[in-house]
Amino acid sequence: MPTDSLDSLRLIHLNDLHGKLRPEHVGVIRALRTDNCLCLETGDGILAGNLGIPAKKEEVWGLYAQIPMDAGTIGNRETHLIASAFEAKLRGHQHPLLCANLTRKDDGTYPLPSSLILERSGWRLGLLGVSVAMVTAKMAARAASAFIWEDPIVAAQREARALRPAVDLVIALTHIGLSKDKQLAEGVPEIDLILGGHSHSVLDTPIRENQTWICQGGSHARFVGVYDLDVRSKQLTGGLIPLP
Repeated sequence: MPTDSLDSLRLIHLNDLHGKLRPEHVGVIRALRTDNCLCLETGDGILAGNLGIPAKKEEVWGLYAQIPMDAGTIGNRETHLIASAFEAKLRGHQHPLLCANLTRKDDGTYPLPSSLILERSGWRLGLLGVSVAMVTAKMAARAASAFIWEDPIVAAQREARALRPAVDLVIALTHIGLSKDKQLAEGVPEIDLILGGHSHSVLDTPIRENQTWICQGGSHARFVGVYDLDVRSKQLTGGLIPLP
């Protein structure tokens, strides 16, 4: 571990905005940034619903770029059974979107990266993404889908174990709901922090399951999560701040 780096890392987190992020929110969020900061989002940011196909580029992607976001994962709103509709929903995104449990049905390849490693002040931070399984290999709906979703906990475990030897911190960006996040924390101790979504849970302050922190910030742009993490001791402070 580095000895000459800043130990404190600020994490800014948004989830389940459902197209409600506005320009006035961006200014508030930007003011919360520090030099040693990661801005992350965990799905369902767009307005179009599960089966919807946006007629134009989703506004949230441009707003995210103004913050700017460092990485995110996709939610059920950003997915679709039809490949062209899936691409339309993501059109305009500028930050990396991670999803380790989504593959193309025809060839088993991943349409999105499963993980990435970022550096802040000498610390190596491993990020992975997983989303709620919309169509699995056992469902009849697989016949109509261009994509297959793996169990997110199985995929997260695989990615976390691969990342752990190479990084100082493993962060899971999840869109699987709070109950699944708790299962993930219990079953995959390699993960230090889970930034979650999907269940719209309002966690005013982080909770800890096993040795893993879990954060989630409600929905519809009511809150932004702002947390300060001591990377060396793995202590996390902070919580939700209301958005105007």
